[in-house]
Amino acid sequence: MTIVVLLFIISVLWIIRIVRPVKGLAFVDSKVLSNPSEATTMKILDVRDAADYRDCHIPSSINISIGRLPYVWKQELSINESILIVSESPYKSKKAARLLKKQGFERLYALRNMNCA
Repeated sequence: MTIVVLLFIISVLWIIRIVRPVKGLAFVDSKVLSNPSEATTMKILDVRDAADYRDCHIPSSINISIGRLPYVWKQELSINESILIVSESPYKSKKAARLLKKQGFERLYALRNMNCA
């Protein structure tokens, strides 16, 4: 019985973490990419895996998969930059934002929907 209750509590906490917003993360529409003044001031970070990135990506974006992000972010990103996170789901965007927030990033944005035609 105790194990069931413990598993229930862990599940509830996990769901809350997925749904809970990340402080300082703003979701933006793809229209921001068509505005040259905004798009050029942001570094575009694509956290999808390499195969998805090859199939469809935003020109000039950087591909660092979510699993590698905690280890290699310093090679491509600076804490002073605005970062636009591209991902296949809001959950992964939030996960990437949490990882970057721990490193001191403050200006974080996530693309609301990635359209590949």
